[in-house]
Amino acid sequence: MFRIFRPRLCACPGGRLMQPFSTATTAASHLQHKQPRLPRLPVPKLDQTLQRYLTSLEPFLLEDEARGGVPFEEALALRKHWAEEFENGIGKTLQERLYALDKASPHNWLDDNIWLKKAYHEWRAPLIVNSNWWLSFKNDPTIPEDVYLGLARDEIKGTAITRWQVRRASWLLHRTLEFKSRLEKQEVYPDTTRDGLWFQRTIGLNFNTARIPRRSCDTFSPVPPSPDPSTHTVLVHIHDWQYSIDVLDSRLELLPVQTLEQRLLCIVEDAGRRLEARERAVPVGVLTSDERDRWAENLEHLLSLSPANETIFRAINHSIVALSLDPWTYVFPSPSRESASSSSPLPPPDSPKEVDAHLHNLRSSHSSHPAHNRWFDKPFTLIVESNGRAGANGEHSPCDALVPSIMAEYAVVQAIDLDAYDEVLAMPSVQSNESQTGWRRLDWVTDDRIKLECVVAEERARAIVQDSDDSVLWFDAYGAEWIKKIARLAPDAYIQMALQLAWYRTRGEFTATYETALTRLFHHARTETIRTLTKESRAWVLSMMDPNVPVETRRDLLHRALQTHSRISRAASTGRGIDRHLLGLRCMIQPEELAVQPALFQDELFTRSQTWKLSTSGLSPGDQFRGTGFSASEHDGYGINYMKELCSAPLKSHL
Repeated sequence: MFRIFRPRLCACPGGRLMQPFSTATTAASHLQHKQPRLPRLPVPKLDQTLQRYLTSLEPFLLEDEARGGVPFEEALALRKHWAEEFENGIGKTLQERLYALDKASPHNWLDDNIWLKKAYHEWRAPLIVNSNWWLSFKNDPTIPEDVYLGLARDEIKGTAITRWQVRRASWLLHRTLEFKSRLEKQEVYPDTTRDGLWFQRTIGLNFNTARIPRRSCDTFSPVPPSPDPSTHTVLVHIHDWQYSIDVLDSRLELLPVQTLEQRLLCIVEDAGRRLEARERAVPVGVLTSDERDRWAENLEHLLSLSPANETIFRAINHSIVALSLDPWTYVFPSPSRESASSSSPLPPPDSPKEVDAHLHNLRSSHSSHPAHNRWFDKPFTLIVESNGRAGANGEHSPCDALVPSIMAEYAVVQAIDLDAYDEVLAMPSVQSNESQTGWRRLDWVTDDRIKLECVVAEERARAIVQDSDDSVLWFDAYGAEWIKKIARLAPDAYIQMALQLAWYRTRGEFTATYETALTRLFHHARTETIRTLTKESRAWVLSMMDPNVPVETRRDLLHRALQTHSRISRAASTGRGIDRHLLGLRCMIQPEELAVQPALFQDELFTRSQTWKLSTSGLSPGDQFRGTGFSASEHDGYGINYMKELCSAPLKSHL
């Protein structure tokens, strides 16, 4: 089963956080405890993987037979022959090579050598929509409703940035950095627990780094030394300009939230002066949305233009996280917005169109100028729009979205504390010391080639955006609590079966379905595939399509499908999945052996059973998020992220 790792941070009445661990926990007391160790991710046994693989083909073979294809038994016998041929032939050699690779690897055979490259860094497609995740935060109740409706007149002169926008940005940024600080002090998720060991390592991959484009295969920026001042900063985007603000003091302690707000206001004021002088930024960040080899080529040219560009690029990569202050609140282009009231320029907060529009902006920025005001290579970017609504976007390769969502929940769960600020949002004086320190411009040296590349990169981003959509379905009839306690069924498996039925009802066919399973039980492990389409799920779906099948029979078939799903989910989560193993075996084939591929791998069903037109994943339960998303794996498919609320309703599904 997909293991929901629920953050052990919850809000008590009044909005204060209940501590998951004693605040007396310190680095000193932490050292008194023996640190647990996670076991090594095993190399699955070859015969077991092949048997599970053959079982996963059964629904496809049954469907082929039903549509006039080769009889099931005959088709299955052929695949069994190919599997036996593989197991007794080259498969045995490939398995031995995997064992040798694992023995030579510091952590495990998969994470050290294969997964990051094959799943992410060798993929040449643009990150925008295709790879990055995005997440919409619930609205902060401290912000007045007229701000969310666009009725407030609090714009900072000439910038389209608002005062409440800056306040919420400073608060979310401070909470995010506070979470990082508490992690380092072992106050939350200490590595004296197995969950802590997994989380400390994984969340750490999101800070002070960025993905670097390289021809053929990307990489991560080198880990900077702690004394490097650029590691004490946050990258800020505003009107496509980039700035750096210092967020730690001389003792490397987090600055007060009011100081962060003042530094953001300084940046806004500086951007206002530049706009007033009719200066316009060259939107270099748009290049990060381009095809990876093209971005690598443009980066090489950009860095060659001036040593200053090397310094800027290093500052971007070394910054802790990024923040985008968008000088707009995105709404869907339409002659008349039915969801908007006649008296307000923006749709009502939390209305379907409002949430969907927010997801579009978090995914790819404003549709009229996609990819602007972003740096898609950063693992974690807070995004705050002019009416105060907020969310995040992240580069996917360091870790899966569940991990940064735990940090985001910490940032969002506590509303803005007005007592932490001056009562009035005052702009710093131009003559004050505060207006001159703690921040700096990151202005690229560009030429005509880079300016042209920004234009054409935006056009390619627009084509990607126009070929995709993102929407939230709120199912409010019941939720995970009802499924578990009243129906006495596994919520995750239940939702997966619902997705199978929905797909078949709309498409009239079955498809390979990917569900993410966490393998966090193991040292330096990440995910495995749960193949949701099974012989049992197919039988249940077909029973639901046949009005003559009795309810009792449908119920029995559903129970069998759920039991099968739970069984393969447990196998995937405990290192006994098949897809990562099959990938590893293929990677062990030597170049001189590529000319004659095993029949097992040449089988069209080998590819069809991994063509994930339904790509799905669950997110931890909670009420801090309004929506989330990731891309479909296929052009005619869906990427579905769902959140299972603990209460009786609702269920949220994000496509």
